[in-house]
Amino acid sequence: MPPSGKDLGRSIAVYGPAPAFLQRAVFLTVLSFLFFVGTMFIYYIRQGFVYFILASAFLVLYVISLISFVAQRKNTLVIHQHGIEYKKDKILWTDVKSVSDEGVILLIDQRTITIPKSLANFNDLVDQIRSMPQR
Repeated sequence: MPPSGKDLGRSIAVYGPAPAFLQRAVFLTVLSFLFFVGTMFIYYIRQGFVYFILASAFLVLYVISLISFVAQRKNTLVIHQHGIEYKKDKILWTDVKSVSDEGVILLIDQRTITIPKSLANFNDLVDQIRSMPQR
């Protein structure tokens, strides 16, 4: 029996970011930090203002990629007995109208929620959502 509120019941599965996407984010973060350190070293030796500007740009890139990496790690989808939870949305199975192959969930109130392909086992995730009792 589905719950009346937004109580989704016990958790069945948790899908986090795919390891390949996390590895790519870590690589870019480390690479931007190494370029920042390298250009600061060149600025220390040659005292050219251009190197300082370049180092500042790599620092900004490093900070942005670090924030993106931390934000992506929090990107999880949890499948419960009576619905799914993604970011701040709690969706009951009775609210789901259809699920496409691309991971777009159409709700009864015509809202759509797109599941990113960066989640681990994306195809299994979509199949599991489709197999849950809807209505």
